[in-house]
Amino acid sequence: MIAPSPNLDALGIIAGQGRYPILLAEAARARGVKRLAVAGFSGETLPEVEKLADHYVRLRVGQLGGLCHFFREQKIERAIMAGQIAPGHLFDLRPDFKALLLLARLKERNAESIFGAVADELKKSGVELLPATTFLEDAVPEPGRIAGPNLSRRQLADVALGFRVAKEISRMDIGQCVVVKKGTIVAVEAFEGTDAAMERGGRLGKGEVVLVKVSKPNQDFRFDVPVVGTRTMEKARDCAVRVVACEARRTLLLDRALVLEQAERWGISLFAVDDSIGTNL
Repeated sequence: MIAPSPNLDALGIIAGQGRYPILLAEAARARGVKRLAVAGFSGETLPEVEKLADHYVRLRVGQLGGLCHFFREQKIERAIMAGQIAPGHLFDLRPDFKALLLLARLKERNAESIFGAVADELKKSGVELLPATTFLEDAVPEPGRIAGPNLSRRQLADVALGFRVAKEISRMDIGQCVVVKKGTIVAVEAFEGTDAAMERGGRLGKGEVVLVKVSKPNQDFRFDVPVVGTRTMEKARDCAVRVVACEARRTLLLDRALVLEQAERWGISLFAVDDSIGTNL
């Protein structure tokens, strides 16, 4: 599922929120990338990211012309999007002229259509957008228990139900995770995101719930890869989530060693699931 990383001398990083851009930059360096050109965004990118870059530019969300110009100036031919842009910012764009033209051509304006069009525009400028898993293949889990307690039969059944339902809502582009309690779907993610869905599910299920997070059927891994990280685990602990199940071979475990340590310390079962789950019960 995950293609091997290429050998590159230079790499562009489009850096969104969280530690993802930091981990990507460190992994790229470890794999021999000599020069990193990083585009960060006001109000999104952590300040620490700039310290890892050879060349850095700070842009507003919506400055597509500036992004293309920066990569051309730095002679970047391969780039990776790392880290989310807050969904609400898609409704608060202050686009430059290039972005205005792009938006005018779109029939639907959601994250997938916007970022897909951005990828096409970068390609016209000579920049190929690589999958967001590039250089982080070791963070992609295989099926089965990853850390924490073994799952009970009831929890495995909830994972199977959640996987089936989450796949369906992701196919309809509603969301990519659900919260389950003893055979009942207690929360479905929509625009509000995973954290809010966990909060609602934990409250309605009165704790001891199961979170299942999946990819879309036609997920574009260039700019939209499901992630489980330390913040996910902290939120799971706070919302009394007892199982965090993610889709095997299609999810990134960011800060994997720390995520596994958190799962063990807080007694949260971390589990990777695929479509064989229903046949194993």
